[in-house]
Amino acid sequence: MPKPRRFATFTELVRERTAELGDADAHVFLRESRDGSHAEHLTYAELDREARRIASALREQGAAGQPVLLLYPTTTEFLKAFVGCLYAGAIAVPAPLPGDAGHGKRLSRTRMVLQDTGARLVLTDTASAPEVALWLSMAEGQRTVCLATDTPGLGDSDSFRPVRSRADDLAFLQYTSGSVADPRGVMVSQRNLMANQESLAKLLRTTREDRFGGWLPHFHDMGLIAHLLHPIWLGSMSVQMSPVSFIKRPVRWLQSIERYGVTAGGGPNFCYDLCLRRVTDEQIAGLDLSRWRLALNGAEPVRADTLAGFIRRFAPAGLRAEAVYPSYGLAEATLVVSGGVPGAGHTEREIDPAALERDRLEAAVPGRPSRTLVGAGQVADLDARIVDPVTHRELPTGVVGEIWLRGDSIAQGYWKRPTESELTFHATLNEEESGFLRTGDLGVLRGGELYVTGRLKELIILNGRNVYPQDVEWAVKSVEPFLTSGTGAVFAVEGGGREQLVVVQEVRGAGTDAGGMRVLAQRIQEMIGKEFNVPAGNVLLVRPGTVRRTTSGKVQRTLMRKLFLGGGLRGEYEVLDPQIRFLTRANESLLGDDLLRPEPAGGGGGRPW
Repeated sequence: MPKPRRFATFTELVRERTAELGDADAHVFLRESRDGSHAEHLTYAELDREARRIASALREQGAAGQPVLLLYPTTTEFLKAFVGCLYAGAIAVPAPLPGDAGHGKRLSRTRMVLQDTGARLVLTDTASAPEVALWLSMAEGQRTVCLATDTPGLGDSDSFRPVRSRADDLAFLQYTSGSVADPRGVMVSQRNLMANQESLAKLLRTTREDRFGGWLPHFHDMGLIAHLLHPIWLGSMSVQMSPVSFIKRPVRWLQSIERYGVTAGGGPNFCYDLCLRRVTDEQIAGLDLSRWRLALNGAEPVRADTLAGFIRRFAPAGLRAEAVYPSYGLAEATLVVSGGVPGAGHTEREIDPAALERDRLEAAVPGRPSRTLVGAGQVADLDARIVDPVTHRELPTGVVGEIWLRGDSIAQGYWKRPTESELTFHATLNEEESGFLRTGDLGVLRGGELYVTGRLKELIILNGRNVYPQDVEWAVKSVEPFLTSGTGAVFAVEGGGREQLVVVQEVRGAGTDAGGMRVLAQRIQEMIGKEFNVPAGNVLLVRPGTVRRTTSGKVQRTLMRKLFLGGGLRGEYEVLDPQIRFLTRANESLLGDDLLRPEPAGGGGGRPW
């Protein structure tokens, strides 16, 4: 295994890797076509040569120490530009390509990143340059230069002189997913990146013999740091397909794992659900997944049902149960925080949901409802504490609180947000220990294992009890099989002097006539009342694609709540409490539009399909 401690920066490491490994593949991108996938190979020597050429062009633009947006459709060209930024001493800012899958959502996100960074230089490829240039021309108040880095004659690799990098220099800005707030630019230094690479190697027990294979976007922290940069840190190789290709044909990802001997790779929980639904028995019969030793699962809540289903479904293809690997991480900690022991299998704990509502982790009581929590493994190289988010006092073992972290992987703060950075990255514990990152995640430590239970900002408190929205969303899907293919969002709003639950669920397929929708909404209400013992007076059944998600698949509950309160979220069929209807449909009530809408059987103000 390589010994990165002798490298102060990732830039130094890349220079040595490229000199050492030369013609060996550093990366393979699988480009989809009608005839299948076409492999684009990038060797270490080519990566170095192209990065030096791009770096020389960046130096001419005075980019050293400045943020540079990287907008690319493929990981091959992206990696060249990313390393070019490292060589030139520029601050790389990976971002979605405007107009790519997601259209308006990504356009808005990328515009926000451009404005937040104040970047005056954007790098892309020649195929995307016209669209990027048009987008830049419409971006108000921005005077930004767009360079197509694959243009012949741009830069000179031979004339490049490397910039001396230091451990405290910023390597890149990693923008957060924006699941509970507007995306923030996390400032990741060279020291942070090197420390987290070492933590990854320690947790995953990776060596140069490992190969990574994935589909996550290069602007996603898990996609960038684990799937693209960690193989370079190791001196290994990575194989990547586009997110769109994976979503269209999940089996292609599994086929690439077999074809290229991938040993490590994964994504959020939803990608395993997608494979369960979309990969056929016939396709599984043609797969060999026996070399896949780490099926990484992170970036969103890990569901025990998904793990069990994936293990069972793909066992005939040689997938071992112990290969499934839940983990926990976040951009503010560069990436990885915790993970299990490779080959040992993951940890599950049957707990009492009533106790969890009181912030206690207690064993399930026989004969009573239970909930399965999936462990996120042991914390690596970080000081982790469970803290009362109000008093900032450390909590005893077995009590749920906010996860606080401290160590070399913790990033420098948020770009151009000094006040928020101070509050988030420099918290003081017990009025004496300082320098902690407040993750905003709720969790509990038990026997050294970290269990993540939810997000602090998304926790719903009804009648003095804690309700985790992801649990309600998951339970709603159990009402009808066709709901599993749709996304849901659960949040709370205040109405009538109390907090009320709001359930938004996408519906496709069967049961979408007016009568079927009415019955479905009633069944959802009944299930929530029975399983969670809370009223669900507000149910919106919406068209597919309505529920907003981040690029990594996280449900944007905060945004959905904002849209609902602003009147911008409407159900094709909806049941609303009168107080909530008045709050969110004020114009309709004032104008009498509600009188034109037929009431469903049983009242509640339902809206027919």
